Amino acid sequence: MSNFAEKKPHAVLTPYPLQGHINPVLKLAKLLHLRGFHITFVNTEYNHKRLLKSRGLKALDGLTDFSFETIPDCLTQKEGDGDDLKQNLYSLRESVRKNFIYPFRELLARLHDSAQSGLIPPVTCLVSDGFMSFTIQVAEELALPIALLIPYSACSFLSILHFRTLIERGLIPLKDESYLKNGYLDTKVDWIPGLQNFRLKDLPDFLRTTNPNDSALEFIIEMVDRFHRASAIVFNTSYELESSFMNALHSMLPSLYTIGPLASFLNQSPHNQLASLENNLWKEDTKCLEWLESKEPGSVVYVNFGSITIMSEDKLLEFAWGLANSKKPFLWIIRPDLIIGGSVVLSSEFVDEISNRGLIVSWCPQEKVLNHPSIGGFLTHCGWNSTIESICAGVPMLCWPFFADQPTNCRFICNELDIGIEIDTNVKREELEKLVNELMVGEKGKKMKQKAMELKKKAEEDTKPDGCSYINLDKVIKEVLVKKN
Repeated sequence: MSNFAEKKPHAVLTPYPLQGHINPVLKLAKLLHLRGFHITFVNTEYNHKRLLKSRGLKALDGLTDFSFETIPDCLTQKEGDGDDLKQNLYSLRESVRKNFIYPFRELLARLHDSAQSGLIPPVTCLVSDGFMSFTIQVAEELALPIALLIPYSACSFLSILHFRTLIERGLIPLKDESYLKNGYLDTKVDWIPGLQNFRLKDLPDFLRTTNPNDSALEFIIEMVDRFHRASAIVFNTSYELESSFMNALHSMLPSLYTIGPLASFLNQSPHNQLASLENNLWKEDTKCLEWLESKEPGSVVYVNFGSITIMSEDKLLEFAWGLANSKKPFLWIIRPDLIIGGSVVLSSEFVDEISNRGLIVSWCPQEKVLNHPSIGGFLTHCGWNSTIESICAGVPMLCWPFFADQPTNCRFICNELDIGIEIDTNVKREELEKLVNELMVGEKGKKMKQKAMELKKKAEEDTKPDGCSYINLDKVIKEVLVKKN
């Protein structure tokens, strides 16, 4: 192997095996590749097959110094094409918790053998999704530095760091199911530094359990207990965007870095061979971009509930008629598995009503859509990827959080940043019609748009050379990932 290849740092990046986790890890992989790293990106076999099916069998061929490897997820999959099958989240989480470390060790051993044979540079560091915290143990075994990328906001991360304290204070688990609806979740948690004006209902919803041995809570707490062993923890956010939360976090953990928004980073990076490398597990319908071209600037509501949200048919109909009755143009992403226990069937009456102004597709290139001039607002589930991409596009939001960190992001968007309006969990078409109109043409909507554009500009400044996030990424690379012994 040439001296150049021997000196090239080699990072192994491992996302948690869900779409919303894969997205930011791949963005970081691209940024490291731009800075001279050889990249090995680790998908599960299941997700890799879906990726090839959606992107094309040769989509990953011919990449220089960027390779994809797979490990089994140790789950029994249903027979079928695997394109839109939803994995059981509980089984997947338990497998990550108990099984993944073994095939991951074997993968690194194979990479070591390939390096010994001169085929690739030796692995010099690991970069993992924070939810794949077992990789910290493997990094320790191999004496490799490891950076954890947190797929959540700093706000949500701060919340989950206090789950053990919530248990010790007797606030969780809930005494019984009635506590979900009797007002108990309105209990303030202003004793957590940095989380003023937050209630129990605003924290990640893993805590909404009556089971003292809840597996999701156990998973989170095990993960949190390992964080201090990481060489660095990095966030897909900027310091300016979440300064109060980051200040609180710096007093709790060492080596924290804000290196985002990653979307803004890549938007400003030079074009390279990875610009077209995407990771959607669903096949994208790009015709929607042509449709958007026919619409007036700032006139279209973009609706997408992400890759995991599911809802009843009744709720879907409330959303449908709320959008239709608003008389505003909309682009709505409806996955094949969005409806609980069935497929989506919309009446001919609804189809006729929206024929001139509504478009429904199964998946789309979200960042291209959000950055399209015709988009004026985003009806979102408040996943952190969607939130940060909306901020990078300067688009205000209507918020309907579904699970996990989404209630926390919703509170942050609506009460801290003032760029969103929350929709009641039990959504009604009349309410939605009013909120869509407020978002698109109301006074509050105009103020939110102005604030969103200000945040977009700040995100661009943070990720330019000499910006805070740009400097932090350089620090992570020089002081952690390629630190000389």
